Amino acid sequence: MISRRNIRVKVMQELYALQAIDGAQDKINPVDNLKKSLDLTTGLFVYLLYFITEVARYAEKDAKQRALRNLPSAADKNVNTKISGNELLWRILENESFKKEKATRTLAFPDTEDQVKKTYNELAATDNYKQYILAQGRDKKAEKDMLIFIFTNLMLPNEDFIQHIEEHFTNWDDDAEMMDQLMLNYLQKPGSYSLQQMVGEEKWKFAKDLLVTTFNKKDYALELIKPKLKNWDSERIAALDMILMQMGVCEFLYFETIPPKVTINEYIDLAKEYSTPQSGQFVNGILDSIHKELLSQDKIHKIDFKQKA
Repeated sequence: MISRRNIRVKVMQELYALQAIDGAQDKINPVDNLKKSLDLTTGLFVYLLYFITEVARYAEKDAKQRALRNLPSAADKNVNTKISGNELLWRILENESFKKEKATRTLAFPDTEDQVKKTYNELAATDNYKQYILAQGRDKKAEKDMLIFIFTNLMLPNEDFIQHIEEHFTNWDDDAEMMDQLMLNYLQKPGSYSLQQMVGEEKWKFAKDLLVTTFNKKDYALELIKPKLKNWDSERIAALDMILMQMGVCEFLYFETIPPKVTINEYIDLAKEYSTPQSGQFVNGILDSIHKELLSQDKIHKIDFKQKA
């Protein structure tokens, strides 16, 4: 479920953290740290998914509470609970991998229910929700769109919700952008994903190998990078740019199944997204130059261009 691009981001973050504690690398195990980081990513994703389901199910709780008022109004007696029967919601709730995660993780924090109630009340006031509950029958697209709406329009832009998440998940800042992509993918076909295998064996091997190789081959990668910097002072180049270029060089040399073009494009995109406005063009120029040099020296040997990168 986590893509190779997601993994590159996590490796980049781990290498950046290692660089920040320069001189103390021998006291930590970067592979263990990466594994913990990926598990935190899974935990964050599962909680966000759980929160969406709780918001949708809150309609029934709201209906019961309003019906028990001393003098319930007509509206209190007729709360529409259509969303609690959302077909996609129940596909998620009945998914075995989701059940396992609910049983093994802390998903209900002391302030979770209050935050769920706030989000549900905001949902109930929206025109999207009013149109949803008034529509007859159940349309698959409408069912899916409503859960996506909760996530993208009510959770992610909400400062109270983000503060709630940050209090419980220290990795939110690192993983926020990734969560958007992962959630939208999951809500398309929840049954096709195992939450216990968000990082499968193949992806984990790629993550571990990329981290260890880039860490161990740093000096050699820099030998190839520094001559290409021309008038640039390597000490003044953005730290993330240097890390991304080192990762790219290592993919050229030590990852036989990843086409160089894919490597270059991936690190251009990551530089644009995570570093400076000029970083994409800069990383592109350096990696392209190194790639051509390595090709001329017959140092790049790729064996299977069909494997996805």
